[in-house]
Amino acid sequence: MLGVPVFNTPQEAVNSLGQIDISVVFVPAAGVKEAATSAIEAGIKLAVLVPDRVPLWDAMEIAASAKANGARFLGPNTLGALSPGKGVVGMIGGRAESARQWFKPGVPKGVGVISRSGGMASSTGYYLGQAGVRISTIVHIGGDAVIGIRLPDAALMFEQDPLTEAIVVFGEIGSSQEEELAQLIVDRKITKPLIAYIGGKAAREGTRFSHAGAIIEGGRGTHSGKVKALREAGATVVEAFGELPGAVVQILKETKGEGLMNETDKKAVWNTAITRVEPNKVAVRGYDIAELMERVSFGAAVYLILTGELPSPAVARLMDAILVSSIDHGATPPSALAARSVASTGATLSASVAAGIMSINRHHGGAIEDCARQLKAVVDRATRESISMDEAAGRTLAAMREAGERMPGFGHRLHTKDPRTVRLFELAREAGVDGVHMQVARAVEKAFAAAKKSLPINVDGAIGAILADLGMNPTALNGIFMIARTPGLVAHVIEEQTREKPMRRIDPFNHGYDGAPARSLTTRLR
Repeated sequence: MLGVPVFNTPQEAVNSLGQIDISVVFVPAAGVKEAATSAIEAGIKLAVLVPDRVPLWDAMEIAASAKANGARFLGPNTLGALSPGKGVVGMIGGRAESARQWFKPGVPKGVGVISRSGGMASSTGYYLGQAGVRISTIVHIGGDAVIGIRLPDAALMFEQDPLTEAIVVFGEIGSSQEEELAQLIVDRKITKPLIAYIGGKAAREGTRFSHAGAIIEGGRGTHSGKVKALREAGATVVEAFGELPGAVVQILKETKGEGLMNETDKKAVWNTAITRVEPNKVAVRGYDIAELMERVSFGAAVYLILTGELPSPAVARLMDAILVSSIDHGATPPSALAARSVASTGATLSASVAAGIMSINRHHGGAIEDCARQLKAVVDRATRESISMDEAAGRTLAAMREAGERMPGFGHRLHTKDPRTVRLFELAREAGVDGVHMQVARAVEKAFAAAKKSLPINVDGAIGAILADLGMNPTALNGIFMIARTPGLVAHVIEEQTREKPMRRIDPFNHGYDGAPARSLTTRLR
């Protein structure tokens, strides 16, 4: 549905897709037990149980199933968990746009928020953001009497999380969770700064404070008892909720925490995850640009800025080769002709190059993305129909011929064996890159040959297959071609304006070459 695979059971999803990390359950309370246990028994290690009013005995059975299968569950009666800038499981923060504005991503670190109240989970994150505090993750543990991940459990997880430097707790009366948390601090199992607010100060014994799990019984779970235990353990406990953000800011200042925003970030109304620019400092995807300049090739830098991570040395060399392979292909491609035509009118370098870039579309340069998507469709067909890659390629080509469509990335008006393609595939294999997309590309070539129509994969198709096997976002693939071709377009524009007459008629085919003769790179590099 809308490009998202839909299954009848968690087990079917696991069988089709492989390991799944999280199951979020939104079904009515009466169906939660079946939904949660089916996910747990399918091997999913975390179930997030959003519904409230789940029967107590059902929650206990879910707990037993989780224990038997080495899994965990959050809730029931939880809004879930949210890591700003990364993802949300459940409903914390409501609308995505609001959540992005309220909760500031923990870059490089932030505070972890644990709340026993759903509404106050969002409020705590919001007011921390307003105070200039970044957040690693917000988790609402759920308000029922029997829950999976309890407050002490969540705190231990934050203790182990390298992106969390302090823990913020919105606690409540009822249960012994806060007292158990205090003991973890005493036992030095929780060593990160912990700042808490405990709700329900005015409640008396027998009072139910909003949730089934927040009730004082037999003198247990009192406000004063929780505050006393946490303070004696060394935690900071504020008297009023409004004091919580200020207390967190103060502790982060004292500890020189990285989760405290500067004034620029604090005032920001939107964010970018690409480059941070500060006085005398530029960081691309977190890496100091001066260090990148010294140690990273341009291909590796392109990979970094598009994916967010640096490639391995072998993949960096492969990226360099991809960019070099498409730097230019003579004066006949539409982009070069467009750039030269505009340049001949006396247009600026930027306008002329822009004209060339704008001509890179579906049938010129755009085949990289289209080919990657078609190769993925062949892979999906092989899986869906339980057939081999060769069979899937043959059926796909037959269907495309029937519909009058062409397979992008195959065949070339000039090359019968594109030298760029051959070398790129060799370098890809040397880099350990030979995934399903490259395998399907070979299957498509075989299918063309079997149909007595030799259409080998061209450089666009090779780049599409390789980048797809590297896991790059398909929407970025044509951008790789634009990046690679830009230096060639600049060269064409400069040549046009320095050695040709203005406003000339440019013949797209009848032109010669009078540049440097063939020379050996091996000799040059000695």
